[in-house]
Amino acid sequence: MQVPAPFEYERATSVDHAISLLERLGGTARLIAGGHSLLPMMKLRLANFDYLIDINDLHAELGYVETGPDEVRIGALTRHRELLESAVLAATFPIFADAERVIADPVVRNRGTLGGSLCQADPSEDLSAVCTTLDARCVIRGPGGAERVVSMEEFHVGPYETAVADGEILVEIRLPVRPGCGSAYAKVERRAGDWAVVSAGAAVWLDDGAIVDARVGLAAVGPNTTGIPEISAALRGQEPSESLYEQAGAIAARTCDPVTDQRGSADYKRHLAAELTRRTLRRAVERARS
Repeated sequence: MQVPAPFEYERATSVDHAISLLERLGGTARLIAGGHSLLPMMKLRLANFDYLIDINDLHAELGYVETGPDEVRIGALTRHRELLESAVLAATFPIFADAERVIADPVVRNRGTLGGSLCQADPSEDLSAVCTTLDARCVIRGPGGAERVVSMEEFHVGPYETAVADGEILVEIRLPVRPGCGSAYAKVERRAGDWAVVSAGAAVWLDDGAIVDARVGLAAVGPNTTGIPEISAALRGQEPSESLYEQAGAIAARTCDPVTDQRGSADYKRHLAAELTRRTLRRAVERARS
């Protein structure tokens, strides 16, 4: 029987209240929203906390998708289902709908949140790859309302470790909006809703038919959160072509760091990284052109 260690339960009534609880309780406390990653780890005693702070009542404050002239802002408590159904994201960043359709199942998508996915910092997590691909920035709030904005590269310090310190909370994700953008996501999984064997996201920005910028983010092939700068450098200024996609796929396979496990061999995963990079770049370019 899997049972968590004993813990105390607090329910936050506002973001400031949640921060004050975190500030007082320190590293002995953990926020919980959907809980689909945290609770299984606690049941297996892989993670033990003296306090859980429930932030589900903060959805009215932190659950939103808002668009402006230069960026889309998403509250950290926005549910997977809301991301999937958002008309704003479907029009501006279709990569979100691509990814959400292959994340877990409706039960998880109805409760799990964008912020929870990013803060779990699992190298196999889909939305971390999506946000890396879109060059997202994360807004972290601390005591006294002080906020700091960090890139995805700065946010993910390492596997299961983020830049969010004790007494802080991730409140918002900001996605820059630039003209000529197309994006796409693809995932290979052993069964529907499973963790990825390998997944890839791609975003391209076109001007007069040429690629002015491009980013690729991978999941499940090592702690890659940098958008693969070598691919970006290779694609900038080039006309989209199958040979260019092949070049990007080769870079993805060479720069990722998969391990052999029950989901497949390292060589198989490198092959998938190359193939999915090609597919998502091709699809992103098609969407940018349309």
